Amino acid sequence: MFPERFSNLPAYAFPRLRALLDAHAPGGPVVNMTIGEPKHAFPDWVPQVLAENVGGFSVYPPNEGTPELLQNISDWIARRYDVSVGPDRIMTLNGSREGLYNAAMALLPETKSGKTPTILIPNPFYQVYMIGALSVAAEPVFVPATRQNGFLPDYGSLPAEMLDRATAAYICSPANPQGSVADRGYWKDLLALAEKHDFTVFSDECYSEIYRKDPPVGILEVADEMGVDPERVVIFQSLSKRSNLPGLRSGFLAAGPESIKRLRQHRAYSGAPLPLPLQKVAERAWADETHVVANRALYQEKFAEADRIFDGVPGYQGPEGGFFLWLPVEDGEKAALELWKKTGVRVLPGAYLSRDVDGEIPGKPYIRVAMVTPKDEMAQALITLRNHLYQ
Repeated sequence: MFPERFSNLPAYAFPRLRALLDAHAPGGPVVNMTIGEPKHAFPDWVPQVLAENVGGFSVYPPNEGTPELLQNISDWIARRYDVSVGPDRIMTLNGSREGLYNAAMALLPETKSGKTPTILIPNPFYQVYMIGALSVAAEPVFVPATRQNGFLPDYGSLPAEMLDRATAAYICSPANPQGSVADRGYWKDLLALAEKHDFTVFSDECYSEIYRKDPPVGILEVADEMGVDPERVVIFQSLSKRSNLPGLRSGFLAAGPESIKRLRQHRAYSGAPLPLPLQKVAERAWADETHVVANRALYQEKFAEADRIFDGVPGYQGPEGGFFLWLPVEDGEKAALELWKKTGVRVLPGAYLSRDVDGEIPGKPYIRVAMVTPKDEMAQALITLRNHLYQ
């Protein structure tokens, strides 16, 4: 017998994409712009740090993170957000996806006021949010994040009964896939809503260090200004985008003292800690901003190039942060297939990041394009894309 809660899951986005495209030959040189896997160079000191600490593969690593790594993350939070979060309120992760899933497992109750809980999720969304909700037998509530609401979900528009049952709300800023950024007002409204209806905010801020001009406001700084209970917020971060180290699988979460206690206990039973040599690389990565500034400058050049190429395209809106373009088309699946068959450029249909709610799929009229390849290659692929989809 198998669990019913996973019985109606659609195929994951990338197997689904392969089923759509791979039966057809590409129409030109293949350029993969589907997955958010950074291709910029990681810091040149990474191999040296690994070599110096290779002996660490012979020991079991500390489950919650080395003291030095936790301290460096704490120091980074203080520099970035001017908020004091001690090492005792931080836990390292084997990639932020682990934390985004296990936070639901460790922190969210089985019932709320005797009823089935709800978990609020933006639509489109990072798929782990949904599987986290289903795994704790909660009702996932998919809330549209569309052009009309600035590509950020309006959780306050939900019925009071649904909000009263909420145990958590996932939010991503800068958003994947749209690149929208929550401002201070948005965070204040969301935190006030969480206080009123007694739910936790799971804030996915993995793209926070890639932006056009001003650093995105983080939920921690707004929560601190408002005097919100630290247990009300859990943030998730990663070195994948910030430092171009997706293969390092190094991230962290920060939360209130009681939440961290429960998260660490849960991880002691079920977690997969990062190997010690990789934690040593992460220690240095969180302490160094030079490589982050250089990386961000490369993406800022790409933002400008995309704006130039899509200038005049109806509905085009360059991202405020992150590294995805969320491009309007008539039908994302048809556009992706046509583009592949005619040009070899590979993009992701927006519907693959969305769920159908009452016959509406917010991502259907979009494609997601990852600007991760070298700038010249990216520019040529975007020109090809524009010429085939917007002429």
